[in-house]
Amino acid sequence: MELVDFLRETQAAIRDEVEKDIGPGEAPIPAEAVFTEHVMTHMADEGITFEPTVCHYEAKVGTYKVKISGYSVSDTTDDSGNPDRLDLFVSLYKGVDELEPLPDSEAGKAAKEGLQFLRFCATGQLSGKLDETNDAYALVTEVERIFKTLDSIRIFVITDAIAKTRNYAPQEVEGKQVRLEIMDIQRLFNHWQQGRPRDELVVNFRDICGTALPSVWVPGSGDDEYDYALTAVPGEALRFLYEKYGPRILEANVRSFLGVSSKGVNKGIRDSLRDHPDRFMAYNNGIVVVADQAKLDTAADGSTGILWLQGMQIVNGGQTTASIYFAKKKHPDIDLTSVRVPAKIIVLRSGQADDEELIANISRYANSQNVVKQSDLSANKPFHRELEKLSMRTYCPDGVGRWFYERSAGSYKVMLEKEATTPTQKKKLQATIPPYRKLTKPDLAKFLFAWDQKPHIVSLGSQKNFQAFMDELMERESAGENVIPDQEQYKQMIAKAILFKSAHKIIRPMFPAFQANITSYTVSILALKLGATLNLNRIWQEQSISPQLHRQIAIWAEEVNDALHRGAGGKMISEWAKKIECWWRVRDTSYSSELGDITELS
Repeated sequence: MELVDFLRETQAAIRDEVEKDIGPGEAPIPAEAVFTEHVMTHMADEGITFEPTVCHYEAKVGTYKVKISGYSVSDTTDDSGNPDRLDLFVSLYKGVDELEPLPDSEAGKAAKEGLQFLRFCATGQLSGKLDETNDAYALVTEVERIFKTLDSIRIFVITDAIAKTRNYAPQEVEGKQVRLEIMDIQRLFNHWQQGRPRDELVVNFRDICGTALPSVWVPGSGDDEYDYALTAVPGEALRFLYEKYGPRILEANVRSFLGVSSKGVNKGIRDSLRDHPDRFMAYNNGIVVVADQAKLDTAADGSTGILWLQGMQIVNGGQTTASIYFAKKKHPDIDLTSVRVPAKIIVLRSGQADDEELIANISRYANSQNVVKQSDLSANKPFHRELEKLSMRTYCPDGVGRWFYERSAGSYKVMLEKEATTPTQKKKLQATIPPYRKLTKPDLAKFLFAWDQKPHIVSLGSQKNFQAFMDELMERESAGENVIPDQEQYKQMIAKAILFKSAHKIIRPMFPAFQANITSYTVSILALKLGATLNLNRIWQEQSISPQLHRQIAIWAEEVNDALHRGAGGKMISEWAKKIECWWRVRDTSYSSELGDITELS
């Protein structure tokens, strides 16, 4: 596929989603909002940003224009429990089907509008101009409150055009350095084509340490899948890497369960750093790193050294890496000069089709003697394999279409390329298995946990929710329960997916922000009130919900939204929604009676 084809497919998907979400007599959702959500979700899935929220605000403040399209805040916090990282997004959506260059002046203007928004938040000038009912109000006041304690601030300009420059010099806002980046259609295409955005992550040790890393290099031979090196990484280098890249430097499975905060710094690591930094290498087990490419050079001592690593991912030692960062942050007097961390580096050889599986296995075995073991997903792989098989052999009631369970990332794309060799075949296949019937593992966990009345866990974000889902599955399995689904259970899962997707479609145009939280909570309320009598088999048979259930969801969504806002008390809904106290309050709210003509009720 060429870049222009990718652009056209992206635009077609956005238009389809806009049209699909238009209800009778309703105005369409702005295509820019759909594009913004699409890109931010992709970035979160790849660990580039945190769990995102679409929040459009555009205004003139004095002589300055400000604009924001979305934001995300980190799960890591300072000692007061405040997020320590903030990402803001400004969207430049063209909606074109032909490749269009984005002038630096236009990209710079968009970045400046985001910077002005941040500046007016930080100085308190914007909160006084906004009504509390404005959906940007909570974001504005939250940024004003936490600005001084933020360690990292980034502004992303996201666009469907081709940017000439993707990285700009950092800017200063009220004493804080703000990094600027562009996520354009070319960068998105590279992610899609390569299937691994980590390739953008290049770590140059000469820049960080002043020299190549002295190492013992063991090249692979013949058909070996990797080369191998042993080295020691300076503690300051690891601290810098975590500061610059955050959890993105950690392999996806490690990142999903780490959840490190300054309160969670490993005491042993902290004490070693503070009291015996010169013994850290002797005390610590070290880290395991996987990389896609390596460049060798001569180190300062004349030995063979690693100059740079491309696609670097820490697959074991995430706790060590994050704890070094947080320990130094919490105790600035800690001297990392003499700290060295033993490292085993595995450099994958190009052209290996099963790189992702190899990385997953390295991660699994490297963590097998670690606290990570309780969250190891491999114990439940039969669950996912069986779902994949069920999706392949279970047809919808029309006997033609079916759903697709994406057990491994990108398998839907691989299936299309493998089974459809011409545009006509691809169009026919997509009609049989359309993109909206694709289910990823995090999607399924979200749909099922919302139905199980755990919207506060769903609101933690796709990776943390998925981890909680897998932990629960493992507990049930350990208790002797058969967790492998049969065909009827699979159909019920799909019915819950249809219900959640339908609720999101209804709720999306109703509220300009926090649609994801409102959807999860509304589905949980629906399950609480109607779950015992709702006929999921009917939803499977119809592959849709009835107009009556549609009306019921809309009514309760309004009431759920009111309950969320009352409980938040002016704080950000997306943060309040993560707390179990939020669910208790929404659950115990008085709701209007159910409609009497819902056809799905048994």
